Amino acid sequence: MADADPNRIVHCIKLKKDLPGLLRQPFPNDLGKHIFENVSKEAWDLWVSESVRYINTYRMDLQTRAGTEQLLKLMRVWLGMEEGEMLPTAWTPPKEDKSE
Repeated sequence: MADADPNRIVHCIKLKKDLPGLLRQPFPNDLGKHIFENVSKEAWDLWVSESVRYINTYRMDLQTRAGTEQLLKLMRVWLGMEEGEMLPTAWTPPKEDKSE
């Protein structure tokens, strides 16, 4: 997971609260700068975990432009950076064991 900068607090657009930000931009472009300035480390770590579900469910090939663009679109929607619908994933949360 990415490192946090405990000395830099951002108002996270995903979690809607002030939290430590990322130590560095996740991408060397305007999108990376926007994430760096508006997304907390906690939200970014949640996205990284969530993104694996999308990659696996839709077998996204991130070596292709189409696969990368699809994942970046989902990321922007998930983080609340733009409007859109999230695709469902094949993952379901584990059921609680009620036998105990």
